[in-house]
Amino acid sequence: MSATGTPDPGNAWLSDVELLEIRRRMPILYVEAVPVRLDPLGLVSEVGVLLRASVTGEMGRTIVSGRVMYGETVREALFRHLEKDLGPMAFPQLPASPVPFSVAEYFPMPGISPFTDDRQHAVSLAYVVPVTGTCEPRQDALEITWMSPEEAASATVGLEMDGGRGLLLRQALASVGVLPA
Repeated sequence: MSATGTPDPGNAWLSDVELLEIRRRMPILYVEAVPVRLDPLGLVSEVGVLLRASVTGEMGRTIVSGRVMYGETVREALFRHLEKDLGPMAFPQLPASPVPFSVAEYFPMPGISPFTDDRQHAVSLAYVVPVTGTCEPRQDALEITWMSPEEAASATVGLEMDGGRGLLLRQALASVGVLPA
């Protein structure tokens, strides 16, 4: 275990073969986070959208996302993925109560829900998380672009996001009163 109580990934993580087999049999739990900056009144002034390259080399926009490990709390998973994608100096302000603004269910077959993931059936707890520090993307994220809420909710940005995450981003902004639902 790490100092935060998070299980050691080498001990609790699955091999690629094990993960592939499990993805064929059951849903996987994820957390997703929309990083935001707040104005002095606590209203969302900017939204952080990540730029990533897919395994095929295609560029696209996304939000912070990742699996919850065995023995890890949702709060720990959320913090781990925010730090992994935004860097250790992002200083996310996790909610006192980890209640998501949405539960998104991703299916490998289109049409069941607005969210799709070709690899698996996944259930994702989605959060809006204010960050106060410097964001320097790491790992899979190439950069973070800070946008106004209106720009982040635009059709242009939505088309750059796969799996229905453009809709999830709009839902996030509606949940904090920035856009109508």
